[in-house]
Amino acid sequence: MSAYAAVTRPPRTLTEKEVVLLLRVTGEHRDGFRDHCLYSLALASGLREHELVALNIGDIFDERGRARRHVPLRVFKGCRRHPGTQEVVLSDTVRAKLEKLLRLKRSQGHEVGLQAPLFLSRLGLRLSTRQVRHGFSVWQERAGLERHLNFHAVRHTACTGVYRRTKDIRLTQRFARQRSIESTVIYTHPSDDELVRVTQDLPC
Repeated sequence: MSAYAAVTRPPRTLTEKEVVLLLRVTGEHRDGFRDHCLYSLALASGLREHELVALNIGDIFDERGRARRHVPLRVFKGCRRHPGTQEVVLSDTVRAKLEKLLRLKRSQGHEVGLQAPLFLSRLGLRLSTRQVRHGFSVWQERAGLERHLNFHAVRHTACTGVYRRTKDIRLTQRFARQRSIESTVIYTHPSDDELVRVTQDLPC
């Protein structure tokens, strides 16, 4: 019996093509670069939407404006019930994008103090989770995606990607920052991308 047999519903994930289209369309537009960095960070770390919007400049960058590899989280799921520390590890690619975002914020005259929000709304306020969800819907349409997913699918895509690359459930649990491995087992399900690929090989 498979490890995921007891889990009834697999998580919805973006395919590799959908990720490419989403990052391409946000990266091509100057007004989309904030969201490009937001999606890249989510795909690289598995951060949830409320964890992303809670990030401050000082959480990501050191005093020299260099993006940290190990990012401690002040806000994370269950932090009130289970106070402690959590962190995410960032790749060189997403760190470079975030450093570019910081330079852009400086050039536009935005506040870049340690306590300033990392992601701002069009009005210069901290981005809200509602705005994240709305923007994700808009960019999926602009990218020409055939289906629309909710923003939590980005986290599912990241966590599923870790399991697909490693087949290590404990490493995936650590990446996902989940207390129970029973929650992590969901990422052993075949991904949407794998389903797409296998159907291409079927005789018809």
